[in-house]
Amino acid sequence: MSKTIRIGTRDSQLALWQAKTVQKQLEKLGHKTELVPVKSTGDLVLNKPLYELGITGVFTKTLDIAMLNGDIDIAVHSMKDVPTVLPKGIVQAAVLKRGNIKDTLVFKNNEEFLSQKEGIIATGSLRRRAQWLNRYPTHTVVGLRGNVNLRLQKLENSNWNGAIFAAAGLGRLNIKPELSINLDWMIPAPAQGAVMVVAMEDDEETRAICAEINHEETEICTQIERDFLNLLEGGCTAPIGALAFIKDNEVNFKGILLSPDGTKKIEVTRTEKLGKHKNIASFCSNYIIERGGKRLIDALKIETSKTNIYSTKSFTETQQQLFNDNLVVESHDAIKISPNRIQPAVFKAPIKNVVITSKNAVESIVTNHPANALKFENIYCVGRRTKKLIEQKIGAVTHSEKNAKSLAKYLLNNIDGSEITYFCSDLRLDDLPSILEAEQIKVNTIEAYQTKYDSKKVSNSLDGVMFYSPSTVESFIKQNTPNGIAFCIGETTAKEAKKHFSDVRVAKIPTVESVIELVNEHYI
Repeated sequence: MSKTIRIGTRDSQLALWQAKTVQKQLEKLGHKTELVPVKSTGDLVLNKPLYELGITGVFTKTLDIAMLNGDIDIAVHSMKDVPTVLPKGIVQAAVLKRGNIKDTLVFKNNEEFLSQKEGIIATGSLRRRAQWLNRYPTHTVVGLRGNVNLRLQKLENSNWNGAIFAAAGLGRLNIKPELSINLDWMIPAPAQGAVMVVAMEDDEETRAICAEINHEETEICTQIERDFLNLLEGGCTAPIGALAFIKDNEVNFKGILLSPDGTKKIEVTRTEKLGKHKNIASFCSNYIIERGGKRLIDALKIETSKTNIYSTKSFTETQQQLFNDNLVVESHDAIKISPNRIQPAVFKAPIKNVVITSKNAVESIVTNHPANALKFENIYCVGRRTKKLIEQKIGAVTHSEKNAKSLAKYLLNNIDGSEITYFCSDLRLDDLPSILEAEQIKVNTIEAYQTKYDSKKVSNSLDGVMFYSPSTVESFIKQNTPNGIAFCIGETTAKEAKKHFSDVRVAKIPTVESVIELVNEHYI
């Protein structure tokens, strides 16, 4: 066949391994494929609200939107990360043969602590935490997030006794810690170790191709586990474990629901003949619910609904919908922008080197002077969105960098001449002018707009605050005590946040949507 199947994937090491595995299996059958690493949600356009389409998954939203936009034909996911109800128009097209389903304990020194009263274990999974505390109630469990390599490094640099990982993830990355054991007693997450391929429901050709790599036994077992999870109304934050396997023509199932602290546990097992297994999930979920499971789930919903995030920039409706459902988010513009009247004389003569570090400066320039009459020979800027706006409203950009410090370093080596005109705010927190002036480059500063602090007083019990510029940090601090995690759009903003917050996180891409993704991944 002539169709090239575009395989959408996130760009993490594990996601790429999974996508390449699907690619190899399809190409082995003679199909043409292309890997498409998908950009952040902020670079994608969707003509319908997310809630209308049922898009909810923290780790799957970006690929869902890319597929609905027609940018990819299929998407590849760790199946345990996929919401039990898929977005409208997207269906499960294949499940690969399952890998290792077990959880693995990687310990720092030895296993002696397992028989001792004191012990410190790290995991970011509520399911693993609850099962560990149920078995070792006197131990301490601490949070652990990040990719596999980062988590292993945190273990190495800590005073913890061990950390828990998915055996499948370690194996797929070819990581084989010497000091590790499989936790045979721990019931895994529903669909752990499985890889799912999804496609558009109306794309019959692609779905037929994907069916060729579907592993039926894995499909049967993971469907039971996911149905069990769905019927218990549990998301990825619920301490729910489920495992189905086929042996001697029988489907064996065991499931578990616990309280977050591990003090309460409800277990169920069931065996049915293959072909007569359709009601296993409903029987087992009802068994759990009737024995106090509903109370545990309802209590957990109340507990997990208390995560409060405050944003120093107001969100659009679409941006608000990108947040994990477990988050309570409030947004307000912490700064107000007021364009200045720039003297006409500034624009009369040609300006050889212009520096612009924000979209606000662009808007102020074109408000003061017709864009087609501007005589800017070289335009240097900070940020891809500022660059895009300059190209739309003024003209070509000579060079751009991610932050002002990087741009200053670039100008030191590449500027044509020894003078720049810098259009900026009355509040300047970047190092660009001082770096250039220290090297005898003249900086003509033009205050294009005013930045006014306008932050509101918020609760001291915040779990996190989102910042988008150094000014938003300063504005927030004038009214509030720094509590929780600072989620920042870039390094310059993070530098200011670190003066006040002990825990500062930086988005991979300098967009509002990327900061939202950063928040979602922390509070999954």
